[in-house]
Amino acid sequence: MNSANKYLYFASDFHLGAPNAEKSLVRERALINWLEQIEDSAHSIFLLGDIFDFWFEYKTVVPKGYIRLLGKLATLSDKGIQIHLFKGNHDMWMFDYFEKELGVKIHSHELTFDFAGKQFYLHHGDGLGPGDYKYKFLKLFFRSQVCQWLFARLHPNFGIGLASFLSRRSRAKGGKKDLVYNGPEQEWLFQYVKEKQAIQHRDYYIFGHRHLPLNLEVGSAKYINTGDWLQHNTFAVFDLQELHLMKWKNGQMLPYES
Repeated sequence: MNSANKYLYFASDFHLGAPNAEKSLVRERALINWLEQIEDSAHSIFLLGDIFDFWFEYKTVVPKGYIRLLGKLATLSDKGIQIHLFKGNHDMWMFDYFEKELGVKIHSHELTFDFAGKQFYLHHGDGLGPGDYKYKFLKLFFRSQVCQWLFARLHPNFGIGLASFLSRRSRAKGGKKDLVYNGPEQEWLFQYVKEKQAIQHRDYYIFGHRHLPLNLEVGSAKYINTGDWLQHNTFAVFDLQELHLMKWKNGQMLPYES
């Protein structure tokens, strides 16, 4: 990637659609304001998964709503800003709609690259590190073509409604646990970064999924979790020198303080 004196921005876990349309719209408008604030300085924007609380692309149907965000992403892409969208555990059923209609690059797995002399490793963060074997098995099944084909047989009125209900239940079940920090050794993604760093050095490892903003040193590297926009309104920015964890508050970008 060519820096061209432009910054990289990272955010995740907007969960648009949750918990209801009214509150989701408030959050969507805040995101639009944030995107408008950063567009003049952005080289690339990385949205690290769970942008939607649920998403499934039928052959000729996509979930209604989110038109403000989709339109803004299309505008940014048309201006030459690179938009990268990662599949999360809530919106893993993205196929080619975003690439064809918006010019957004979809990532199903990790992305590694160099930028301004720094090495980056990006992933949504689900299914990485030790433990959570039940989810890792379910992830393999849900991402299989068999599962996707079976779900596509359901009428959208039923299929999207059912999946949205189950998605809300899943998020509510783990919500409070996600906000507890018990030290780096209890963080699965921290353990994962230690393993990867022992194999190959990178400067920054950036994930979502955790819903808790984190900025942790792992030897000579940093593990950044971008938090979420359900409670924290946090994101990360690389200013060609350092990677910073930030918060969007009252129309301003402020340093995040835990």
